[in-house]
Amino acid sequence: MDPDNIIIATHLIGAILAGGIIGLERSFHGRPAGFRTHTLVCLSSSLLMLVTLYQSKWLPGMAGGDMIRTDPTRMAQGIMTGIGFLGAGVIYKENFSVRGLTTAASIWITAAIGILIGIGFYFPAIFASALALGILSVFRRIEAMMPTQAYAQYAICFDRDNTMPEDRLRALLAQHGFTVANMGYRIVNDGKLFEYQTVIQTTDRNNTALLADTLRKHELVREFRISPTGG
Repeated sequence: MDPDNIIIATHLIGAILAGGIIGLERSFHGRPAGFRTHTLVCLSSSLLMLVTLYQSKWLPGMAGGDMIRTDPTRMAQGIMTGIGFLGAGVIYKENFSVRGLTTAASIWITAAIGILIGIGFYFPAIFASALALGILSVFRRIEAMMPTQAYAQYAICFDRDNTMPEDRLRALLAQHGFTVANMGYRIVNDGKLFEYQTVIQTTDRNNTALLADTLRKHELVREFRISPTGG
């Protein structure tokens, strides 16, 4: 067998392994772009870089001794540009939350790893694969333990003639660990209900359920909505 064919096969198989491992982590967590997507991204990136690595195979001028200068980095730039469109496809808005950013980032780094494997730069490719898996798995646990601010879109309605005063409403939210941004007001339901609208923030996501339970039991409350803006 041609030694070049063995090298090419090694590059492509390595890309399949690297992309597949990262994709398995995404599939395990139920992400839309998982095992097969990441594997194909890494394989295609490696394959396209092989085009520039083995220019002499398909550029006749080089075989005859004439120098034809090409820039392999332009292929890498084109790959990353195309991956940007694929990454955008997995980002979507769900109510007030934006999801898929991490999966888009994992697709992007998978393409970069594929490029490295395509040109035979194995050490950084393997090291980057290990780092990517660490970020996706270990950092997930670290992120879960970190205190973070959670935001929610908040709306609450009262009878137009029996409305809770704003200072009392703010105090109720403060008792449940929320701070309030600028308050908005409107009349709804053909003028029968008065509605407060705002964005609330807390450092404990469990406060949202406690607040909802309190509002559910409150005799003045006619309608309310709490829509978290974080994933």
